[in-house]
Amino acid sequence: MRGLRGVAGAVGGINDHVHLLVSLTTSHVVADFMRELKKASSVWVKDRHEASFVWQEGYAVFTVSWTHVPVIQRYISDQATHHRKRRFVDELKRLLDKNGVRYDHRYLL
Repeated sequence: MRGLRGVAGAVGGINDHVHLLVSLTTSHVVADFMRELKKASSVWVKDRHEASFVWQEGYAVFTVSWTHVPVIQRYISDQATHHRKRRFVDELKRLLDKNGVRYDHRYLL
């Protein structure tokens, strides 16, 4: 992430998704950042772990206030426990609905 000029505040996930808490500069374009992050991490995973690895096509991005950073860091570090209670797709729908984001159900996991 350093090569992309982003700063990771937390990284974590489970077998079907990853959460990142990332600080970006004001000159970042999120789509460009995500494309380059997926590209670089795909190469790393393929070289070291799983040659057939591929990312899903999309992603979701939410901004958070600095006052929420500790809460988000805890949430990301506790993914395995959290998703025993709620499926990722259900959580994503809840977040999208809560934030007034319209979406097409066909494009969710």
